Amino acid sequence: MEALIPKSRPAQGIERRSCADPFAGAVVSVDPRSDPGWEALTLAGPSSVFHSAPWLRVLGKTYGLELNALIALKADGEPCAGLPFCRLSDMLGHRLVVLPFSDYCDPLAEERGDWTLLVEQLVRERCAIYLRCLTSDLPLADECFAVLKEAKWHGIDLRAELDQIWKGISDAAKRAIKKARQDGVQLRLARSEDELRAFFEMHLRLRKYKYRMLAQPYVFFENIWREFVGNGQGALLLALYQDEIIAGTFFLEWKDTLYYKFNASTADHLAYRPNDALIWEGIRYGKAKGYRQVDLGLSDWDETGLLRFKRKYASAEKSITFLAHGASDRHAEAKTLLLQMIRLFTDESVPDSVTARAGDLLYRYFA
Repeated sequence: MEALIPKSRPAQGIERRSCADPFAGAVVSVDPRSDPGWEALTLAGPSSVFHSAPWLRVLGKTYGLELNALIALKADGEPCAGLPFCRLSDMLGHRLVVLPFSDYCDPLAEERGDWTLLVEQLVRERCAIYLRCLTSDLPLADECFAVLKEAKWHGIDLRAELDQIWKGISDAAKRAIKKARQDGVQLRLARSEDELRAFFEMHLRLRKYKYRMLAQPYVFFENIWREFVGNGQGALLLALYQDEIIAGTFFLEWKDTLYYKFNASTADHLAYRPNDALIWEGIRYGKAKGYRQVDLGLSDWDETGLLRFKRKYASAEKSITFLAHGASDRHAEAKTLLLQMIRLFTDESVPDSVTARAGDLLYRYFA
C-alpha cells in the first residue's frame, strides 16, 4: 500500500491522528476514480456502488465534476476510513456534496473519531455541505449537521432459495408476474446502444408526462452503459410485447449487491404488467449471479405509487436521511427558481426534443 502515498496529496492543515490509533498517519486527498488506496478501502469494508470508481467516472464524464475523496491512513499507510465528495460552484452557490446524483453515500468510517477527522477537513472550506446517509449513524449524531428531509429505501434479501423468495412477495406481485407471462411479455438483455436509446426515450417521456421532471442527459446513460454494462458490472433488462420494447430496468452490479437503478415503461402497455415481470427477472438474475441482495433504491415519501410497487417485493425498508451543514437561503431560492423553469420545460406543449435539451443543460444543477 506504500504506492498510495506518493499518488496522494496531504489535506491541508491536518492533524496526524485517525482510526482510533494514536500512532496513525495522515489524511490524504485522492482522486477516487483511479486511486488504488480508494479502491482498496471500498473493497475491504462496507461500501455501495455509489462509492465505486465506475460510478464516479460516470459522474465525472457526464457532468464535468471535480471529484475528490479524503482517506485516513494508518501509520503503515493502509487506508482505514474515507469520505468522497464533490466541489460545486454555480448559480446555487459554493458547496460540497457527498455525492451528487447518488441515492445515498455514507462515510466509510466505523469510529466517531474517524468521521470527525474527515469531515473537519470539509468544514474548514467554510461552505455548505450536503450528504445522504443510509447505513451510518455517525453524521446523524453530529451536531454540526441538520436533517433536511428523509426518503425511503427498500431492499430484497436474496440469500433464501428462489421458491422462498417467491413465497415472500405479495399476492398482487405474483398475479402481476403471471399476467405478464400469460399476455406474452418477453424479457431479454439489451444488445446494443440503439436499444439503450429506446430505453432513454421511455425514461424521458415517463419523467416528463408523469412526474413533470427533466430526464438526465442521454450521455449519462451512455457512460453507465460503457462503465458498467461494457465491463460486466451491469445489465439493461428489456420487456417486449409483439417485438416492441415496452419497458426496461437498468441494473448495476457492485460487490454482493444488484442495484435496481432506473426503470421506465410506456404508458400504453402498463396493463401487461411489464415492470413486475422485470423486477422478478432481476431477482432471478441476481440469484443466478450469487448476489446477496437487490437494492431497490430511493423513493420520496410522496411517491405513493412507487412505494406501493416496491413494497410488494421488499423484505427490508429503511430511511435515507438528507443532511446539511451551513445550508444557505441562496441555495433554497435558486432551487425554487430552477423548479419553476422545469415546470415550463416539461409542459405537454413543449416538444420532447426541447425537454431533452433542457435536461442536458439544467440537470447538473440538481447536484
